Amino acid sequence: MPETVLDLNGVDIFQRDNLILKNVDLQIEKGEFVYLIGKTGSGKSSLMKTLYGDIPLKKGKGSIVDFDLARLREREIPHLRRKLGIVFQDFKLLPDRTVQDNLKFVLKATGWKDKKQMQARMDEVLDKVGMKTKGFKYPHELSGGEQQRVAIARALLNEPELIIADEPTGNLDPQTSVEVMEVLQTINKNGNTILMATHDYALILKYPSKTLKCDDGEIFEVVQRAV
Repeated sequence: MPETVLDLNGVDIFQRDNLILKNVDLQIEKGEFVYLIGKTGSGKSSLMKTLYGDIPLKKGKGSIVDFDLARLREREIPHLRRKLGIVFQDFKLLPDRTVQDNLKFVLKATGWKDKKQMQARMDEVLDKVGMKTKGFKYPHELSGGEQQRVAIARALLNEPELIIADEPTGNLDPQTSVEVMEVLQTINKNGNTILMATHDYALILKYPSKTLKCDDGEIFEVVQRAV
């Protein structure tokens, strides 16, 4: 039996009092790579924010990595986010800290204490994204693609059950986007489940996978045609 990581049934998603997406049914199984597409303002980011507890779920049933989104309390949100890896379009690295210190900040914030274990984990995730030799650098010394690799490494620190990537290639040129996508593909092949919002149809054609579309207030699966 496949293990369900995300399960939404009859969910309405609101931004304040505005209905953004209605009657959303969505299931993601462990190990899947799922794209979420749709034009700006179609609800992709609102859905993502609902999944990591930034927007409360007011209507419908939703569970993500064993958390009930409809009953999610404020104090539970940090525990939910420890089981998720979140990758943003604008990296969200702390500019005044080195790559290693960016990662260490997350580990300390999520309860790690043993310095040797912390160092081993940081080395491991940086190695996975091809950034092991750049740990001493500051974000401004890195290219956009390198910063996004670090952001992916940060998302991997606590061995998340689901990685939510919100337009991870949105600020990158086409070649760098492909490089970052290769990293995400490798991580997925190693067993990580990924939900990725994107505008980049070239990437979807190059790396076809299950694709969901936000359009006209609804989400539906689209079948990719061979080109």
